[in-house]
Amino acid sequence: MLITSGMNEKSGGATDRTDPDGRLRLLDKNAEIYRDMVPRILAAAPDAVLLVVTDPPDPLADLARAIAKHDRVLSTGTWLDSLRFQTHLAAALQIDPASVEAQILGEHGTSEVFIWSGVRIAGVPLRQVVSARGMSFDELREKIERDVRYANITIIEGNEASQYGIGIVSARIAELVLRDEQAVVPIGCYSKKHGVTLSLPSVVGRGGLRETFQPELSEEEEQLLARSAERLRKAAARVAFTDSRPGAPGGPAAG
Repeated sequence: MLITSGMNEKSGGATDRTDPDGRLRLLDKNAEIYRDMVPRILAAAPDAVLLVVTDPPDPLADLARAIAKHDRVLSTGTWLDSLRFQTHLAAALQIDPASVEAQILGEHGTSEVFIWSGVRIAGVPLRQVVSARGMSFDELREKIERDVRYANITIIEGNEASQYGIGIVSARIAELVLRDEQAVVPIGCYSKKHGVTLSLPSVVGRGGLRETFQPELSEEEEQLLARSAERLRKAAARVAFTDSRPGAPGGPAAG
């Protein structure tokens, strides 16, 4: 079940590149919508895998998970960001994007973590390719991160909305579940280690998440991922679900 309802970036004022909140600016309003909508979805489809597409998808997935009281909840996470990472790198290197292995982890938002240490071009480490071409790795990194981190804003400025990329990713995730593909993709799922929903390489099939892998990261990437997780924990806590029914967990006492 894909959940896409909510205020988008343009109408919610989340199109300022200097705003560190980014998509999190939409959280409070969209959390209100989810508190009303998710119980209705559960009543109609209690056994469904829930895929949160609405921005910001990671804390909203935590909210949906708390309401649903099960773990069959995913967010679109950083799969789209990772595809953009691959595409922008390929353009800079003038090669086919299919030859680029690259992923972004953590938040689908401004604290997303580019895993530069793991980038490979047909199996060859990126730094080796860049060095052989006489390019500056630092300049390449700065440009790619800027272009990818704010790609949604650039698209909105030219096209009013950035729905096409996320639409393709959402459809592909639905296929992974329906076809039980067991594919490994950077997708948002609840991490016990980090105590929040964020993107890690994860095996996705009919029941949703089957398994999560912990990639080997550089020390800098580990620190950035920890910061991204902390940012998401604070966001999730801000809209934490409590059941308002008398006697329910987190709700008022019965009678």
